Amino acid sequence: MASNPLLYHHHRLREVSFLLHASPSPFIFINDPISPRMTTQAVLGALSSTTSTTISMHLVHVNAVTCFSARLLFDAILNGLAQWTPSWEEGCTNWSGPNDTRRYNESLDAFLRGLKTLYSFLHHSDSNLPRVTRFVIVIERVERLKDRLPDLIVPLTRLAEMTRIDVTIIFVSSGRWDDMRPSLGASPDPYFVDISIPTKEACVAHLCSVFQSCQTEPNLSLNPYHPALEGIHASFASILCDACFPFTNDPDELAYAAAARWPGFVQPILDNHAMERGKDDSNLTERDDNEHLFTDDAMLVDDTHDFVTPPEEVRMRLNRYFKPSITAALEQLYPRFSNAQDWADANKPSPEALEIVFPVHRVDHLSKPRIGVTVKEKPAEPYRNLTRMSKFILISSFLASMNPAKSDLRMFGRGLDEKKRKRRRITKAPSAKIKSGPIKIPQHFLGPAVFPLDRMLAILGALLEENDNDDNFRPSKIDFSIPGEYTDMEVSRVGVCSTIIDLTSSRLLHRTSPVERLDGPPMFKCGVSYDVVLGLAKELDVPLQDLLWDSL
Repeated sequence: MASNPLLYHHHRLREVSFLLHASPSPFIFINDPISPRMTTQAVLGALSSTTSTTISMHLVHVNAVTCFSARLLFDAILNGLAQWTPSWEEGCTNWSGPNDTRRYNESLDAFLRGLKTLYSFLHHSDSNLPRVTRFVIVIERVERLKDRLPDLIVPLTRLAEMTRIDVTIIFVSSGRWDDMRPSLGASPDPYFVDISIPTKEACVAHLCSVFQSCQTEPNLSLNPYHPALEGIHASFASILCDACFPFTNDPDELAYAAAARWPGFVQPILDNHAMERGKDDSNLTERDDNEHLFTDDAMLVDDTHDFVTPPEEVRMRLNRYFKPSITAALEQLYPRFSNAQDWADANKPSPEALEIVFPVHRVDHLSKPRIGVTVKEKPAEPYRNLTRMSKFILISSFLASMNPAKSDLRMFGRGLDEKKRKRRRITKAPSAKIKSGPIKIPQHFLGPAVFPLDRMLAILGALLEENDNDDNFRPSKIDFSIPGEYTDMEVSRVGVCSTIIDLTSSRLLHRTSPVERLDGPPMFKCGVSYDVVLGLAKELDVPLQDLLWDSL
């Protein structure tokens, strides 16, 4: 049972397996409100993997969704127990016995006669006598029988009584037996097996087992399912369960969402490893191979492929960057609006993901200036083609993410006395007592915070009023006599809203609130790094350091 895909309740299913091999109950009801399909697979795997020298067990699995008529149900049960597969060359005939041409699907009496004939045929054809022949019929999604074939529920629960053979029927359903129990006590009471709702730890263990089943050979090149990434995948599984548990606890759905997001989640780590390997190969002739190893305790080296496991700081950046996309993946994949492959192809991480997760590579691709030559700092290449308004919006979003909301009035507001803006000063008196309690972590260590759209627009208006002094962008025929009149008109234009949408689609801004939510303003989060915003601010002559509440 170690390889069982349903690890969180394999003990209960092992109990069912032992019961069927020892003293089986003629009627067993398994209730799994979360994932009845996976429970059925686990039951079939447990019964198929267990062998006995005294019992010849014949197992069949039937889905009540596909068997929507009595004939389809009877044929599926008999063909499965006899291991008979209808073929086109033989006219697609069903099993009809060794020397019989009868049809056992015309009525319930014919089906019971067919079960007796099949039981007698299999019992006498077994060469390892004496052995006990036992039929086990597993019906999945049995709640569909109440709507389509309600008259068959009572006969199915009494198969052993009506046929006088060794047969056990197992109902697997997401509903309770009380909701489909026939009236007047027509059906006997089953042996109940209740599967509990999986916990987060159980789902994380299930996702890790799925990752292990998809692992490639250790001697292959680094890929998303390499064994060296098992520790990072465990952290990813925990983040995925935290984001998806408010919506679903189904381990199968969680694994489907993980299959769509995991390749993109680990892509920055693969890119960083490729860059490091390229640097090591270029300097291999200048230093000894032993110098490639890191001595930092936070960096663990895999000797097989020289893979360096990222430290905890890098994992935190990776989790903060991809956590909003995990919820977006579930919103598309859980109702099957898209499949995992198409969603993964459409939501590949942008090139700036490597710069955010590994800040050391942010300026590696920029050419170094020559000695004695002053070069004006410019933002990274993907941000040079932005419009002037897009640059102001990115700076505003960065300030809204890094500054607390209570500091906006002090940093951007104007009073009657025209006081200058002041950042928070952190002073400590020599005789001040050390306060006990949790230490407040600066925002630039926690990553960008979420802000509403109206707050960003207010900061944008303040930036345009103070720093947009280019007359080429102001209309010449309009006289703005009231302070702030021009900026109020600019931030309310349709072009600003369309620019925000374009920046969101290009992942320079991250929208954290669902599009269909109508209550409250839309919530966003900055998606660019400090170095990029600093380059944009220098290009627009915006004093970025003076506008930050906590200095970086």
